[in-house]
Amino acid sequence: MSGNPVDQLLNNVGSYEGEYRDGKYHGQGIYSYPDGSMYEGKWKDGEKHGQGILTSPGGNKYVGKFKNGAFHGKGVCTYVDGTKYVGEFLFGEYSGHGTHTYSDGAKYEGEFKDGQPQGQGIFAKPDGTKYVGEFKDGKFCGQGTHTYPDGTMYEGEFKDGEPQGQGTIIFAEGGKCVGEFREFKPWNAIEYDKDGNIIGRCINGEMK
Repeated sequence: MSGNPVDQLLNNVGSYEGEYRDGKYHGQGIYSYPDGSMYEGKWKDGEKHGQGILTSPGGNKYVGKFKNGAFHGKGVCTYVDGTKYVGEFLFGEYSGHGTHTYSDGAKYEGEFKDGQPQGQGIFAKPDGTKYVGEFKDGKFCGQGTHTYPDGTMYEGEFKDGEPQGQGTIIFAEGGKCVGEFREFKPWNAIEYDKDGNIIGRCINGEMK
C-alpha cells in the first residue's frame, strides 16, 4: 500500500514566464520543463512555494500546497492509472491524514507517515474485505478488526499484516475461535459453536 508523489521534476532547466524579485522567480509564474512537465503557481525566492499545480508529461498531476519546492500541506495527487491521494503532505511525502484510492478500487483512509499508512486507519476493497485498526509501515500492525468477503471476522492483534497474538475469529455461521494466533492459525485457542459450546481446543498449534 505504498505511494510516492510525482517528484521527478527537479532538473531546473527549462523556460519560465512570470514574476521575479531580486532576480529570482517570486510571485505567480509558469515553469515548463524540457521533458514536458509544467508547474503553474506561486514562487518564493526561486522555489515553488504556496498554491500550485504540477503536471508530468504522462498526465500525473499534483494540485495543492508547496513549500521550498516540495509538496507540503494539503494537496491532491492523481495518476493516469486511476490512483488518487487526497490529504496532507510533508516535504514531498504523504504524511498526516489522507485518503488513498488504488487503481483496483481499494481505498485506505487514515494516518500516513513517510508515504506509508501509519497509525489508525481503514482499508477496504470492493469485494467486501475491510480492516479497521492500527498500521505500521503500511501493514496491519497492532489492534484491529479484519472482515473477510465471506463474512468471517477476526478481532485482535496483528503483526506484519497477519493476525498474530491474542484475538477472536468470528465465523460467518456464528461460531468462534478465541485465543492465541500465529499467522492467522490458532496456536493456543478454544473453538465454540454458535450456541457457545466448546467443540475443539488447539494447544501449541495442534487440535485436540
